[in-house]
Amino acid sequence: MGRINVLDKHVAELIAAGEVVERPSSVIKELVENSIDAGATAITVEIKNGGVTFMRVSDNGCGILKEDIRPAFIRHATSKVKVEGDLDAIATLGFRGEALASVSSVSHLELLTKAREEETGTRYLIEGGEEVLFDDAGCPDGTTFIIRDLFYNVPARMKFLKTDMAEGNAVSNVIDKIALSHPEIAITYIKDQKTVLRTAGDSKLLSAIYAVYGRDFAKALIPVDYTLGGIRVTGFISRPENARPNRNMQNFFINHRFVICKTAMAAISEACKGTVMVGKFPSCVLNLDMSFNAVDVNVHPTKLEVRFVNERPVFDAVYHAVKTALMTGEKRIEAKFGNDPAKPARRVNPFELAQKVFRERDEQPSKKPAVGEGLAPPAKRVSNRIDLQKEQKKADDLFAMLDEPEVSTPTLNKTVRVADSASPFVDSYQRDIAEKRAARDQKAEEAPTEPLSSEPEIPQTAPAQTQPEQTAPIQEAPAEPVPEQEAEEPKPLIDLDENYYRYLGEAFKTYIIIEKNERELMLIDKHAAHERIIYEKLKQEKGSGYSQLLLTPITVALNKIDYNAVIEHLDVFSDAGFDIDDFGSGSIIIRSAPQYLPLEDIEPSVIEMAGYLSEHKKEIRSEKMDWIYANVSCRAAIKGGNRSTEQELIALAKQVENEDIRHCPHGRPVCILLKKHELERMFGRVE
Repeated sequence: MGRINVLDKHVAELIAAGEVVERPSSVIKELVENSIDAGATAITVEIKNGGVTFMRVSDNGCGILKEDIRPAFIRHATSKVKVEGDLDAIATLGFRGEALASVSSVSHLELLTKAREEETGTRYLIEGGEEVLFDDAGCPDGTTFIIRDLFYNVPARMKFLKTDMAEGNAVSNVIDKIALSHPEIAITYIKDQKTVLRTAGDSKLLSAIYAVYGRDFAKALIPVDYTLGGIRVTGFISRPENARPNRNMQNFFINHRFVICKTAMAAISEACKGTVMVGKFPSCVLNLDMSFNAVDVNVHPTKLEVRFVNERPVFDAVYHAVKTALMTGEKRIEAKFGNDPAKPARRVNPFELAQKVFRERDEQPSKKPAVGEGLAPPAKRVSNRIDLQKEQKKADDLFAMLDEPEVSTPTLNKTVRVADSASPFVDSYQRDIAEKRAARDQKAEEAPTEPLSSEPEIPQTAPAQTQPEQTAPIQEAPAEPVPEQEAEEPKPLIDLDENYYRYLGEAFKTYIIIEKNERELMLIDKHAAHERIIYEKLKQEKGSGYSQLLLTPITVALNKIDYNAVIEHLDVFSDAGFDIDDFGSGSIIIRSAPQYLPLEDIEPSVIEMAGYLSEHKKEIRSEKMDWIYANVSCRAAIKGGNRSTEQELIALAKQVENEDIRHCPHGRPVCILLKKHELERMFGRVE
């Protein structure tokens, strides 16, 4: 062992910087948290090239006094902790006093700041931990940090950085979490000279959610507000039908600090049992307000994990909050983010419709009145009312005989414009009614009389379509013996090489029953068989030829980690039959998908694949493809319990035997053989 050496200041700072500053997103997190602790109500973050070459964080907080600027860049210098007891109740986001010293030691840092009580601001330059400039400057109240050329003096750290897109998305993920944790702060995020996020800063969490995840995600949420044991749980949780295949959209905040809280995850899973499908997880944005001395945030280098004095109250509070929200929060959030979905057509009373038609006819003047011309004489208006009563009686009989009493609003408007006068309107339809009645009476005379004699008399006000629906089944009654003739036909034979197979049927709409060479009975799981067949085709042809263009592209909102995984592996999705493009701001757009995949399964499949790729980045490409092919084939295969035609089942059985398929991609058996002598032994026919 060598001699013990005391490291010089520069080397020690480089080592310490590696603990705090891992990538550009780490720098942004530390600086933005400092801005929040400074009481800022507006924060602007700008990066270029993923933050490697340029980062800027500006705020309108309290600023830094001129005499405190140099001490702020000394390691373990902080204004948030003074004595040991302060660590037991940390109320600020930052408290260690290491961020500025670590960032300045591995970059070119420029600081512009002005405290409210000072007349002029200060400009401070520090490069690689060494001061370069300290001078007065004109600037607004608040603080601006500009960091250039991160890790310029640590090449070993530089080479481990990812692509600019990956680093930029990591920064975006940090900004998203801060925007959700502090909706009272207006946050602007600029990436490569393009504004990608802007929050209102109106203290409304739903507004921040809308800005981060979009309108569709925000409108599918249920509010949560519950207090138990001194812990208040507020925020939103997604509806059960909008659950996702992974937990990547679950956001938890302890006293407005983003954390990875396994206790809260377990509580949500327990609360959603019986409501959310197995294997699905609700999305959420939940904040837990609790006593500062009940939680320890100084247990993780990046402060992403916390330790509770007692986890049980936290579990109970989240469990009951989510359970209550799911049970009582069935009312959809009516957030004003644009036009609401189209409302269903309302039922219009025929009498009210006719009354409106004739009212507008009477109110519409026959000619434009001259200047100074008064209203019609009272006698004329009385005559109009008498005529209207007569026409209303005719309209009542008229609309009672119409085929479609359900009239939507557009149809109403169209009718009002067309019907300029009442009498031609009624007379033309009275002729149609007379023709319908004549045709109905003729059908009644031709139909058998015995069945009709037992039917009650239909009122005259019933819709004209009711009676033909009742008489139609009587005319088709003789078609019953057809199934008996088909049942007498022998089951088809399946010829494969020297063997022959007889299709016997399907059990429980899941298992195909085949007799093989009169010596064996084959039971084939149609879902497992079809799944394996699709899986082999995808592997052989890499999804080419099995992609189908979607009539309406599907937009999927992802968190920035999953979004980055998809963008970096577009070729992997293309090989699996997906055509995916970057839609910006954490969203992707799916333009085509494998033709085997049902429409409702396309979005969940992509979300599931994105989560898998983001969690298994070290796996080789072939393993990724195998998992994706297995996932696509499982969702695309026919399901057990679904009705299938005889021809489909026979074709499936042929493929199973031709390709010697015995297991699905997940290892479950496809076919089970029962030999004839085994059945005979079961029934006691042989010893």
